[in-house]
Amino acid sequence: MAEAALDGIIASNDIIEMDLADTNSVQQFVDDFIELDISLDLLINNAGVMACPEGRIGDGWERQFGVNQIGHFVLTKGLMEVMEKSEGSRFVSLSSSAHSLTSILWDDIHFNETPYDKWVAYGQSKTASSLIAIEFDRLMKDKGVRGFSVHPGGIMTPLQRHLENEEMVAMGWIKEDGSPSDMAASFFKSTTQGATTSLWCATNTALDNIGGVFCENCDVAVLKKEVDDSMKRFVGVADWAIDSEEATKLWETTEHMLNS
Repeated sequence: MAEAALDGIIASNDIIEMDLADTNSVQQFVDDFIELDISLDLLINNAGVMACPEGRIGDGWERQFGVNQIGHFVLTKGLMEVMEKSEGSRFVSLSSSAHSLTSILWDDIHFNETPYDKWVAYGQSKTASSLIAIEFDRLMKDKGVRGFSVHPGGIMTPLQRHLENEEMVAMGWIKEDGSPSDMAASFFKSTTQGATTSLWCATNTALDNIGGVFCENCDVAVLKKEVDDSMKRFVGVADWAIDSEEATKLWETTEHMLNS
């Protein structure tokens, strides 16, 4: 898939396979990249899973947290020393408006004691996707490296592959015939438009002295408490997704999961 998408842009031998659900695969990617001895100016963590059936990976980790947080954590932490060598390099972590569904479920991150809810699990993983950028920025800003989290907007992609049409109709995303709903047609973005905020965070010189922020629509997001009630589900950032203490706790908790 990557080779087809990048045909004519980069050589196929510059593409290295990685499975975010397998930390050994992620670590092998890190090792292979370091062995190349090349600079790393931008790291954009874009891949992920959404609202999938309950599953376990690694050391019994809930799949969405395992892929969207733990896999990305191994990748990001493993490449920090490489990024440090390229002053001005940036890290961009893809979050989602779904972060507003929940903060980190500290008492039961992996749904060992509570019934699995695919949307709560996804929301937690996307809060984690924001917090990893917050802590990364705290650890790296003195080295001239900054981190950002991004809500790319509503976009219809294969990320929705685990959702039945009936569910997407009920959510107002599509009509019963499968075509985009009026809301989606006016509010959702194309894949190209959805990439703009990530690229804005990765390249805009206006952010040279800024980091550790949640961005959307090519701007730093406002707090949800400042957003009109009718738009709170789609716009703004919840306090818990940019809380520096939560970010540090999550970083340390993820390290503990990997070392236990």
